[in-house]
Amino acid sequence: MITRRNALGILAGMPFAGYSLPLAAQGAWPNRPVKILVPFAAGGNTDGLSRLMAQWLSDRFNQQFSVENRPGANGSLAVQGVTRASPDGYTLIMAAVAQIAIFPAMTSVPYDAVKELAPISNVGMNPFALMVSAKLPVTNARELVDYVKAQPRTVAYASGGTGSLSHLSMVLFLQRAGLKMDHVPYRGGGPAIADLVAGHVPMYFGNLSEALPHAGGNAIRVLAISDEKRSKLLPNVPTVAEALFPGFKTVTWNGLFTTAGTPPEIVDLISKEVQAALSDKGILAKLEGLGVDPVGDTPNAFAKTIAEDIKLWAEAVKIADIKL
Repeated sequence: MITRRNALGILAGMPFAGYSLPLAAQGAWPNRPVKILVPFAAGGNTDGLSRLMAQWLSDRFNQQFSVENRPGANGSLAVQGVTRASPDGYTLIMAAVAQIAIFPAMTSVPYDAVKELAPISNVGMNPFALMVSAKLPVTNARELVDYVKAQPRTVAYASGGTGSLSHLSMVLFLQRAGLKMDHVPYRGGGPAIADLVAGHVPMYFGNLSEALPHAGGNAIRVLAISDEKRSKLLPNVPTVAEALFPGFKTVTWNGLFTTAGTPPEIVDLISKEVQAALSDKGILAKLEGLGVDPVGDTPNAFAKTIAEDIKLWAEAVKIADIKL
């Protein structure tokens, strides 16, 4: 643990030291290990982001931040691990939009994310990519809409599962386009993108990170991106908003939360360190490799994003008439 005496010694040789170290040195937090819960099994973007942040925070605070994977019950087990923890900042969660905005709209969950969690910072987000098999005779989003309208209920689309973000993104797209299509749910994005590449299914609105490895090949075409701006990873691909439907936006994100009632100075301290991490060139390079756009916002800004997404995804769940 950094004591006040040795902290002052360190700072004497670091005239441009950041804000977090002196604040941490002056207070008691953190004086023991901190857990970051992950509502998924090891592997994947959420787990990868958690481990990046855990290492960064461990280094910055000179205290261990460990990742603990708690998959199960659509992420409820991990969320409950935070909501039932002491409000002291020693239990965090790297949650995704599904646990906060989607599953609570589809089924009863044993927590109230708005009341029982304290947002810290939105770490990063991923837009979705509207992809079609190269076998489909379309080259842009407008041609796709016209093609499907000409033969309703004969073209299917894949998703990563009923109620997944890929499914609900397509539901919102179809509503805006006035289209009817058959839904083919898969057990995750991996099998869905594999069948799209193989030509077994004609369309998939999948995570951008799933599209990137195939975007330069001959098996699929990426017609549009679901974010409000183009991706620097696929700069020639337009957004759905500019190609067809102004205002259209669906993204997934991963953000840090802790238990509601945690002292705001601890929440702010962690948030500022996340923001510092997302200005580090090494961290940014790793995020780009995952197809993740860094965010690193304040607790208040993150809370606003959450409120907007709860409204958006509740509407999508209602349109899709999904009950779990």
